[in-house]
Amino acid sequence: MGVLEKAHNIKILGSGSQTIILAHGFGTDQSVWKHLVPHLVDDYKVVLFDTMGAGTTNPEYFDFDRYATLEGFAYDVIGILEELRVCSCIYVGHSVSTMIGALASILRPDLFSKLVMIAGSPRYLNDPDYFGGFEQEDLDQLFEAMQSNYKAWCSGFAPLAIGGDMESVAVQEFSRTLFNMRPDIAYSVLQTIFQIDMRNLLRHVTVPCHIIQSMKDLAVPVVVAEYLHQNLGGESIVEVMSTDGHLPQLSSPDVVVPVILRHIRCDIAL
Repeated sequence: MGVLEKAHNIKILGSGSQTIILAHGFGTDQSVWKHLVPHLVDDYKVVLFDTMGAGTTNPEYFDFDRYATLEGFAYDVIGILEELRVCSCIYVGHSVSTMIGALASILRPDLFSKLVMIAGSPRYLNDPDYFGGFEQEDLDQLFEAMQSNYKAWCSGFAPLAIGGDMESVAVQEFSRTLFNMRPDIAYSVLQTIFQIDMRNLLRHVTVPCHIIQSMKDLAVPVVVAEYLHQNLGGESIVEVMSTDGHLPQLSSPDVVVPVILRHIRCDIAL
């Protein structure tokens, strides 16, 4: 096992000729894909990994300087693909990992045949000519709450992100993975996420992009999906699902898994 394989808890399932890499978002780990993976392993080689800082990774490996921008995470993805000798993959990213994949595809477009973006955003803060969904005061309050009592913040944030009550299995699952993160690492990663502005880089993403978005999402308004579609440099397509929440693959798998599978299997009709 290579250094990256061990650090990122890489698992390789299935034995198809085409490789799919599944990249989770903030506060989760590779277990967030548990409803999708069984539908992939018969036809594809599936690569699962944990992004650095996830509660399942060794916090000693987390470099606060490296991961102060998305480039550190993007180089991790490229490193994983190189270490596994993957020549080309279908990249399925959720939340911040959509933009990590986009950045990796700008750096090494040869490694990606398509990007499937679930609940992705190039910028979360509002601008006069752009609606990302958040004002700076919103984020200041969020970070203050994280610092004052991380466990309490997790308990409050999880149902908001999922769009369900505390009794739902999805909320309990997200609460678990969120709470597994070391609080200072969670704070640092979330600051990195909310500071991103990838809008000027979107035109350099030339790999085909399949954009999948919930109708109602606390973190990403529907208009952001359309913004991505209009500003990416290559071919793209948008599908808005009648789902609630930022983690629909966890909270509404019966609706979402067939949508993801269709976008994995079908290319954009030119």
